[in-house]
Amino acid sequence: MKSNPWEIATGRKSIRMQMIWTFIASLAVGMLVSTSIPTGLLFDVPISVIAFFGSFTVTFLWLTRNTIRYLRELSEGLSVISAGNLRYRIPETRKDELGQVAFNVNTMAEKLENLIERERSVEKSKMELITGVSHDLRTPLTSIIGYLDLLKGKAYQDEAEYDRFVGNTYVKAQQLRTLIDELFEYTRITQGGLRLELEEIDLRELLVQLFAEIEPLASELQIEMRTSLPPGRIMVAVDPERIRRAIDNLIANALKFSIKPGTIRIALETDGNRAAIAIENEGKAITKEQEERLFERFYKVDDARTQDSLEAGAGLGLSIARGIVELHGGQLSFVHDNGRFTFRIGMPVVLIGGATTK
Repeated sequence: MKSNPWEIATGRKSIRMQMIWTFIASLAVGMLVSTSIPTGLLFDVPISVIAFFGSFTVTFLWLTRNTIRYLRELSEGLSVISAGNLRYRIPETRKDELGQVAFNVNTMAEKLENLIERERSVEKSKMELITGVSHDLRTPLTSIIGYLDLLKGKAYQDEAEYDRFVGNTYVKAQQLRTLIDELFEYTRITQGGLRLELEEIDLRELLVQLFAEIEPLASELQIEMRTSLPPGRIMVAVDPERIRRAIDNLIANALKFSIKPGTIRIALETDGNRAAIAIENEGKAITKEQEERLFERFYKVDDARTQDSLEAGAGLGLSIARGIVELHGGQLSFVHDNGRFTFRIGMPVVLIGGATTK
């Protein structure tokens, strides 16, 4: 608490000086009163002495009444806070040491409150994690058990239906494995257990390969893929498998939630120091609250927005994508404008000899 000599001398920021000035003022009043009282005795004690001590005591108690009242407020506030009400704050109406005590107590209560809130948030996240995992793993597992029961009980009419049951069981098992892999990947990213194996690759070539792999599925969904790629190479130092996973998650998200028929636009650009990948699609508009929660784990905006021919995910794809991009020192941003969604990955390019390799 900053103070200047004048404020200390006057007692505004020093309770010690307040007490000194209070004593001097009480002494002056006592002396003034005692000298104005006629001489005489009361119970063999001079009346002037009785007047002095009486006026001194009354003056001292009157001048220190605010300090005593504030001490009571401090005591009551500490009692309330110690009882568990960490939201309570002691009024900081003084600028002296007692005001500093109140400030320190309030700061302590605020820090304790924030610490408890963080612990509650962590506990809530753990419960949400357990709930999300249980829900997403139970659905395919239930289907697998159901088909296996049918096969075990020979509840199929012919060889074709047998093959269909086996095929559906295999698809659900693959979906279960994908969900487990996503959960394992997300856990490694968030716990810092994912180590990147960096290589210098051509980001443009990577996008060309992804485009070739995804275009057949997009055509099946009546979605046109459009790309805007620069002619030269754009070299980046990344873990090829991980960054491919991040980009693939974003494209898969666009495929799931695009209007059918529709268009997905993928653009790659660089300003010399940083490369940027923009993935844009049009879909059903979402609310501001949904935008803010889009990257939360296990969060799914609306299952009805997903194309029927695509498997429902665990709600981890965007969280994994952001985690991978940030591990590479990049940023994954998101813009939504009345149903137009744009995800943008930004990352540094590789500099050789002080110039950008293209």
